[in-house]
Amino acid sequence: MKKSIIIISILLISFSTMFAQGYKTGDKATDFKLKNVDGKEISLYTYKPAEKGAIVIFTCNHCPYAIAYEDRIIELDDEFRAKGYPVIAINPNDPVLSPEDSYEKMIIRAKEKLFTFPYLFDSTQEVYKIYGAKRTPHVYLLQKNGNDFIVKYIGAIDDNYKDATAVIQKYLANAIYSLLEGKNPDLDFTKAIGCTIKDKNYVKE
Repeated sequence: MKKSIIIISILLISFSTMFAQGYKTGDKATDFKLKNVDGKEISLYTYKPAEKGAIVIFTCNHCPYAIAYEDRIIELDDEFRAKGYPVIAINPNDPVLSPEDSYEKMIIRAKEKLFTFPYLFDSTQEVYKIYGAKRTPHVYLLQKNGNDFIVKYIGAIDDNYKDATAVIQKYLANAIYSLLEGKNPDLDFTKAIGCTIKDKNYVKE
């Protein structure tokens, strides 16, 4: 009996550690089902536009960094959706700590900006923890491999959040181009720059 308890405890610790650390490139992304701003639930594994993969971006309404990237995220969806890599945006913030990121405000923001992609609400704050997202925006580029989605790039969209016209390195776009050419990205990880995610259970660094 004691041996079984020890084994279960070890497994629980292992799972907790894995989720706390989040994904690394090469990991298989688990499915999620979250509520979109249109009231419908979207599942990663059954989202039809994700024929070759998906651009999962943790973002929000209020963060200046997230706002600065909104138009670029729309452009990414416009360019890569037809190529099988649509954007799936997820708001991970707790609306009590960040009222501007409530589901109701998400609906308003999506209409104002004419979002062409799903904007999902991580109401339980479980999905962002599994992914290991730290900031808004934080990108996870997934490639479809059979029935699985494999993480191929993690990090920032590009190297200049302040000025889209001054961007030199388009990290995310370059990673997608590599995948479309049948190659792994030369750069598969960068540091995400943005606001910390507002979690109801603890304050993130």
